[in-house]
Amino acid sequence: MNRPRITWLAVALIAAAAGCQTSNEGAPSVLGRALLFHASFDNGLDADFATGDPKLYTAPTGNRSQARPGLPESNLVVHAKGEGRFGDALHFTTKMRPVVFFRGEQNLGYNTNGWSGAMSLWLRLNPDQDLKPGYCDPLQFVAQGWDEGNMFIEFSKDHTPRHFRYAILPVKKTWNPDNRGWEAIPDRERPMVPVYRPTFTHASWTHVVFCFGNINSGRKDGFGRLYLDGKEQGAFENWPIVFNWDVSKSALTLGLNYIGWMDDIAVFNRPLTAAEVSSIYELKDGVRNLSLKAAKH
Repeated sequence: MNRPRITWLAVALIAAAAGCQTSNEGAPSVLGRALLFHASFDNGLDADFATGDPKLYTAPTGNRSQARPGLPESNLVVHAKGEGRFGDALHFTTKMRPVVFFRGEQNLGYNTNGWSGAMSLWLRLNPDQDLKPGYCDPLQFVAQGWDEGNMFIEFSKDHTPRHFRYAILPVKKTWNPDNRGWEAIPDRERPMVPVYRPTFTHASWTHVVFCFGNINSGRKDGFGRLYLDGKEQGAFENWPIVFNWDVSKSALTLGLNYIGWMDDIAVFNRPLTAAEVSSIYELKDGVRNLSLKAAKH
């Protein structure tokens, strides 16, 4: 009398296991469908996959008005063959005035009515030994002006060891109307995730992911979250985050005052789950396989 029950239970367990296996195998396809932009630097300087302009540009100053394709002259930034986390990379050799960037329109997925997404990249440096005095922003999302809304990762300038931070700054008049200095504002009052003792080194690459949500939602539900090497470092939540971008002037800028290596940059159209962040960290060949899947859709 009990055998049929045991048999059906066994069938159910086998089916469930198969379903779980199918779900895990399908995870790269799910992430591929969420991909907006990917630059591996293995096939040149331009993006491997882009929903907007794939070209990498250089401009003489931060307003990016006189941009041209390619890297700055004088080897300020080098396309470093075989030196990447996966294949080739960009090597920023010194602090510099020119700005290296990809155009943001479509590539960042900006939305005036609820913008969410995620960004992934790899960095290799020792910030306390390599960086020159001053702030360093390895990557920024910015448009026509800093005070119209931006987000960035940065190494601080006055701490030993340097802090590593992910922050979203809404339109300035909406969150900092008194124009207080960045370091004068207590950490708890900044839409920021600080890491006070980051473990960046020359010896190994560090995987950085930030996720964000509900920018321009019109509610106090904006958030940001930071991961290093697949592990969550913290989050800020319940912020009213307003951006006022001219999206045609938006950009993903690279290497502001940065000295070190950078590889495998990817932008997604939604926040990633902790499991998805971990899966990207574990990818054997980086995001390239996801971009191939994205290109097929």
